Amino acid sequence: MDARGWPPGRWLCPPGIVLLAFASLLSCLLPSGQAKIYSRCELTRTLRNFGLEGYRGYSLADWVCLAYYTSGFNTAAVDHEADGSTNNGIFQVNSRKWCQNLDPEAPNLCQMYCSDLLNPNLKNAVICAMKITQEPRGMGSWEAWRHHCQGKDLRDWVDGCDF
Repeated sequence: MDARGWPPGRWLCPPGIVLLAFASLLSCLLPSGQAKIYSRCELTRTLRNFGLEGYRGYSLADWVCLAYYTSGFNTAAVDHEADGSTNNGIFQVNSRKWCQNLDPEAPNLCQMYCSDLLNPNLKNAVICAMKITQEPRGMGSWEAWRHHCQGKDLRDWVDGCDF
């Protein structure tokens, strides 16, 4: 053993183990660990409990259809746009106007952090979506709803769900 205390070429802990430990620690800190992907009927019941049935003239089926086409019912969905903004959560709320992400100068009309929209309990996502729907375009604010849900028979989205 030389004067430094460790023989040349010997590690106290192999690099692979250190990397594995670091990755495990990092995964505990990421919000994706709290992701939830709702089933169609579970989401229907949850959105009904939040009072979305008939809100601003939209049915639960409209909301479930929107959630499917924006996020696949995934509460932790985040999509990065070319302009640097993000679409967040089950309804893919955009950071350009509705929530605060990295730019503290951007409007934050929902008065919350974008990460608040990733919570599996959906409270913040529903509150923000209700604010968006109060805008003149209503659910038409979501391109996915306009293309996939608007003007269509959406009964299948909630059929068979006990609520």
